[in-house]
Amino acid sequence: MAAWLPALLIAAVLCWVAFLAKGGLNLAHLTTVEIALTIGSAVVAGVAVLLTPAATPAHGAWSLGLLIALCGLTAASIVWSVQPDNSWQDAGRMFAFGAVFGAAIALARAAPARWPAVLGGVILAAAIVCGWAVLTKVFPDQLDAHDVYARLRAPYSYWNAIGLTAAMGAIGCLWLGSRRAGHALLSALAYPAMGLTLLTLMLAYSRGALAALVVGLVLWFCLVPLRLRGAAVLLSGAAGAAGVVAFAFTRHALASDNVALDIRTSAGHQLGALVAAMLLLLTIAGLAIGFFGGRRPHPPAIRRRAGAILLSVLALALLGLVGAVAASHRGLGGSVSHAFNSLTDPHAPVPPNTPGRLTAIASVRARYWNEALKVFQAHPALGSGAEGYATARLRYRTETLEVRHAHGYVVQTLADLGLVGLALTLALLLCWMAASGRSTHPFNRRWSAWPTPASWRAGARPGWRRAPLPYTHERIGLLTMLALVVVFGIHSLVDWTWYVPGDACVALLCAGWLAGRGELTEAGRDGYEPAAEAPRGRRTRTREATPRLGGRDGRASAEAGASRAPLRMTLPGLGQVSPSWRSAAVACAAMIAALLAGWAQWQPQRSADASQRALALLARDASDAEVAARAAVARDPVSAQALFTLATVQRAGGRPAIARATLQRAVRLQPSNPQTWLTLGEFDLAQARAGSLGAAGAQAALHEIGAAIYLNPELIAPEAIASGNREAITAQNDYVEALRASMPAAAAGGG
Repeated sequence: MAAWLPALLIAAVLCWVAFLAKGGLNLAHLTTVEIALTIGSAVVAGVAVLLTPAATPAHGAWSLGLLIALCGLTAASIVWSVQPDNSWQDAGRMFAFGAVFGAAIALARAAPARWPAVLGGVILAAAIVCGWAVLTKVFPDQLDAHDVYARLRAPYSYWNAIGLTAAMGAIGCLWLGSRRAGHALLSALAYPAMGLTLLTLMLAYSRGALAALVVGLVLWFCLVPLRLRGAAVLLSGAAGAAGVVAFAFTRHALASDNVALDIRTSAGHQLGALVAAMLLLLTIAGLAIGFFGGRRPHPPAIRRRAGAILLSVLALALLGLVGAVAASHRGLGGSVSHAFNSLTDPHAPVPPNTPGRLTAIASVRARYWNEALKVFQAHPALGSGAEGYATARLRYRTETLEVRHAHGYVVQTLADLGLVGLALTLALLLCWMAASGRSTHPFNRRWSAWPTPASWRAGARPGWRRAPLPYTHERIGLLTMLALVVVFGIHSLVDWTWYVPGDACVALLCAGWLAGRGELTEAGRDGYEPAAEAPRGRRTRTREATPRLGGRDGRASAEAGASRAPLRMTLPGLGQVSPSWRSAAVACAAMIAALLAGWAQWQPQRSADASQRALALLARDASDAEVAARAAVARDPVSAQALFTLATVQRAGGRPAIARATLQRAVRLQPSNPQTWLTLGEFDLAQARAGSLGAAGAQAALHEIGAAIYLNPELIAPEAIASGNREAITAQNDYVEALRASMPAAAAGGG
C-alpha cells in the first residue's frame, strides 16, 4: 500500500482539480482550487526541501526563477492593464501554477525514485476523467441532461480540454503497457486505458488534440527503444476504439447537436454496451500479449523484421494519403494551397460540430489570432495586460463572436504581455529544455567540457559528442514525461488549454519533475558512464538510476552538515535527516509567500461575494448595502464591477451625484473598457430622462455611449440587432435617444 499511496494521492488531487475547476471560467471554483494548490504545494515543497540532503544540487532553480519572474510580470501588468481586475485574477492563476511547478521540482530532488508515482497518478487521473466524459454520453439523462452538443465536453465544459486530457493519457498508456518492470496486471490494463483515451479524443472531435497526440507519439517512438511493445499497445487500443467510434459517428443521435434527450439516452445505452465490450476485449488482449510476450526482449532479428513491417505499413499509408490528395480535383499543390488559405483566412467558414470537422482545415482561430496581433501592434512592449485580450480585441473585431482567449499561447502572450512577456517565456522554455535534457538525455549526446591546456595542445576540442546511456526504467519514464509535456505544449500553441487547471497541472507536474531530477549520471573523465558500470570500490559522483533518499550517501551528507543543522530526526524509510538552517529558511519563505499569494487570490472572490450581498441587502437596508458595496471595492480596488455595484446602491439611496462620481471613477480606472463608458452613459441618459441633468446630461450620455461604441464597434452591429441581442438593441436605442435629446441644446448653442 505504501508503494501505491503516492500514485493514488496524485491521481486524487488531479481529479479534484479537473472536476472542481472545470474550464477555469468560474471564479468561485477557480479561487478554491488556486488557494488549495498554492498553499498545498508550498507545504509539499517545504517538507521536500527539509528532507533533501544538503549536498543535493539545486536542479531546476533557474527554470523556477524564470517562471516566478513571469508570475511577477503578470502581477505587475495590473498597473497598465486595460482590464486590471482580470489581470489580478490571472496573476492568482499564475501563482498557483508556479507553486505546482516548484513543488514538483522539490519532490524530484527529495525523492527521485518516486517517478513511477507521478506517471501512475497522471494515467489514473486521465482514465477517470475520460471515463466520466464517456459516461455522460452513455447516460445523458442522468449525468448531463442539459448539454445539447454532440461533442464530449465534461468535466471541463470544453471539448478541446477533454481531448487534451485524453492525448496526454494515451502517451502515459504507452509507457504503462510497454514497460518490462512492474505488475503484469497493471501493464495489461494499459490496453483498455489506451482504448478509452483514444475513444474520448475522437468523440470530442478535437483536431488540435489529435495533432498534438501524433507529435507526441512520433517523439515517443523516436526516443524510447520499446517501440514494438508500444506499438502493440497503441494498435490494439486504436483497433478497439475504431469500432466504437464508427458506431458513434454513424448515429444521428450521437453525432448531431440539439437531439431530443430520450433519443440521445437510447443511443447512449447502445454506445455504453459497445464501450463495455471494447474494454473487456482490450483487457483480455493485454493479458494475452503480456503472457505470451513475456518481459524479455525479442531476438534482434525478430525486432528488426517487425519494425520493418510497421515502417512499411506506415509508409504505405502516407503514400496512399498523398496519392488520394493528388488525385483530388484540386491536385496536390492546389490542396496544400487551399488548406493554407483556409487555415489563415479570418473569414473562412467555420466547420460544424460534426465528425466531419476532424478532416476540416478552416477554423475561427484565424480571427482570434488576427485580433491578437492587432492588439500587440497597439501595445508592443508590455501588451494590454494579463487577460487584457478579451477587452482590447473589442476595438478590432469584425464579428460579434464573444471570446475570452486568443486560442494560442504565443499570440495571447504577445497581446497580453508584449515582447517582454514573450522574451521571458522563451528564456523559460530554453532553460527548461536544458534542464529536462540533462535528466532525459534524449539524443544520447552531451556537450563536452572545455579541455585543459594540456589536452588542448594534444588536439582535444569541445563539441557535441555522442555519449550513450542505458535505457533504464527511470530514463524511459522520464522520456515519457517529456513526450507528455510536448503534447501539452503543442496543443497550447493552438488553444487556450494553458488556462484549464486540470490539463495545466498535469503538464506542470511532469515538467517540474524533469527540471528538478537532474542528471541520471554525471560526467567522468572519459565521458558519461552508467552507474552500474562503475568499478567496485571506486569513488564516484555518479547517481544511481533509481536513488533512494536516506541511503548511505544521504546519511553521510547529513552527518557532515550536522553542525549546521537546526534539528536531527529519524523518519521511517528515510533514515536520519538533518535539515540545515538554509533549508529551513527556504521552507519558511515558501510558506510565507504561499500565504500571501493565497490572500491575494482570495480577494476578487471576496469582492464578488460582497457585491452580491450588497445587492441582496439593497431592498431591506440601504445603509448595510452600502457598507457591503464599499467592502467589495476595498477588497478589489481595480474591479469595475464592484464600482458599478456601489453606484447602484448610491443611486438607490437617493444620491445620484455621488453615484455618477463613482461611475466616473470606474471610467478613469478602465478607460479602454467600453463597459465603463456604456454604464456611465446609460446612467446619464436615465438622469436626463428624469429631468435631473436636462440636455447637458443627454450630451454627456451621447459622448459616453459614443466612446463605448468606438471601443466596441460591433456593440451595435446590424447582425447583432437583427438576431435580437438585447445589449446591442439597448445600446442602439440609447445612442439614438441621446442623440435626439442633445439636438435642441446643440441647436441653441449654435444659434
